[in-house]
Amino acid sequence: MGNNKGPRHVAIIMDGNGRWATSQGLDRSSGHEKGTLNIQRVLQAFSAHGVKYITLYAFSTENWNRPKTEVDNLMRLTVSSIADQLAFLHTEGIRITHLGEKSSLPPEVMEAIKECEKTTFRNDKLTLNLAFNYGGRSEIVKAVKKLVEDKVSPSEINESQIETRLYTKGIPDPDMIIRTAGEKRLSNFLIWQSAYSEYYSTETLWPDFNESDVSKAISVYRSRNRKFGEL
Repeated sequence: MGNNKGPRHVAIIMDGNGRWATSQGLDRSSGHEKGTLNIQRVLQAFSAHGVKYITLYAFSTENWNRPKTEVDNLMRLTVSSIADQLAFLHTEGIRITHLGEKSSLPPEVMEAIKECEKTTFRNDKLTLNLAFNYGGRSEIVKAVKKLVEDKVSPSEINESQIETRLYTKGIPDPDMIIRTAGEKRLSNFLIWQSAYSEYYSTETLWPDFNESDVSKAISVYRSRNRKFGEL
């Protein structure tokens, strides 16, 4: 017995940009650029299937450990891609929110993200959550620290108290988490929120992930029976 309803919230670990570039005889930065250009296509495809929330794992807290030149290129690409795509996203009625720690980002990246959030604040066709400088464990640690700061007594601490202090406050948990490029790790992504998410792994590299891949993922999701711990 499958699930007739499609997912409301899809989260994506966009993997394979570097491998795509290598397969094309290009440097890794070219792969990241190609991957960024693919976002519009994927957003439109999921929106056509009725998806209302999409979370993209764009840069993790662990990605700072990559070579400095690659990190610097990713930061520059983030600023330029926001500038290039903001008008399109706004016109399409897409609201952009940021999940992650802003304070440790370069000023130009922080300002670009803030401008996105401000410009698209009232849009309601689709919400795009950018997990940038995001780590699932650090998110939970931050929520616990906030509980202490708010002087919440141990007897009052419950799941709701924690959820309201996460980056994803007010956002439904992901129904489905997709990882491209054949990997099957969660990689510190939405650890709390993914407790009952359906997982889907595809060999397709992120820059090649297209409308056909979206339809296949949706079909697989609908074929599954979500029990949430029940029989």
